[in-house]
Amino acid sequence: MGYRVVVAGATGNVGREVLNILAERQFPLDDIAVLASARSQGDEIDFGETGRKLKVQNIDNFDPKGWDMAIFAIGSDATKVHAPRFAAAGCTVIDNSSLYRMDPDVPLIVPEVNPEAIDGYRAKNIIANPNCSTAQMVVALKPLHDAAKIKRVVVATYQSVSGAGKAGMDELFEQSRNIFVGDSAEAKKFTKQIAFNVIPHIDSFLDDGSTKEEWKMVVETKKILDPKIKVTATCVRVPVFVGHSEAINIEFENEISAKQAQSILREAPGVMLVDKREDGGYVTPVECVGDYATFISRVREDSTVDNGLSLWCVSDNLRKGAALNAVQIAELLGRRHLKKAA
Repeated sequence: MGYRVVVAGATGNVGREVLNILAERQFPLDDIAVLASARSQGDEIDFGETGRKLKVQNIDNFDPKGWDMAIFAIGSDATKVHAPRFAAAGCTVIDNSSLYRMDPDVPLIVPEVNPEAIDGYRAKNIIANPNCSTAQMVVALKPLHDAAKIKRVVVATYQSVSGAGKAGMDELFEQSRNIFVGDSAEAKKFTKQIAFNVIPHIDSFLDDGSTKEEWKMVVETKKILDPKIKVTATCVRVPVFVGHSEAINIEFENEISAKQAQSILREAPGVMLVDKREDGGYVTPVECVGDYATFISRVREDSTVDNGLSLWCVSDNLRKGAALNAVQIAELLGRRHLKKAA
């Protein structure tokens, strides 16, 4: 016996990746429905590499009654309309948008970090998936926090254009091509040229000068990991198609050496430590694409503070940052609460 699962936003980057991962991990399915807007109705999309084709249905007309869970990758505006409708029909929503992340009645889950928090899902029958840059960072921070208690985190991100969807990927490709042939590299999706450039601006600006992306990293880390941790972030868009990178500086309450941290991270769930102090002894975004792990490299002590460490963190943002984490939440929900699969 398996689950009846809906994937909403199935034609987008994250939705397609959800389908790939459900197939790869052989998620126990009795039935699957793929939804999108009316303009995609009737289209067929692949269910991973199974050879099976799935016909897209219009989310506006879909009846969620009798379905166990729905993975949403449809943006906040559409989620605001459809998530309460699905939840009220008894279909648990796992939402990739930012809409419910800071709702106190909605658990914000990274299964390797705070699996027990999922027990609060019944308040609204909705579970939130964190921001992509937050998800990979807290996977790295959790085992270190358990060992030496984190006081403060300073993070600079190097975020790929796929975080801005297909339009972001298209703009990087088109601008790069245009520059090579001498054509205009006009910015449309991004605020400035992204090809051969970096942009220290993701999402809208807030009154204090930070961006909403930076704010998300702060408040989501506190909600998922520990409200006492101080976090400051600078989020930067870089000309990489897939894979977010982060330079993370951590200050601890208790003493911890780089060697101890390496040993802890080597055994941590969801983490792959690749940290050789030699040419190429670290992971870059190109190498993480298509992988489930959060890769950690360049672990070293920071002598400018007591009990400080710095490290490099890389992950496929379409996977751990979105689709994989959502599927892991679905697996956790099944194991811990629904218990339909053998």
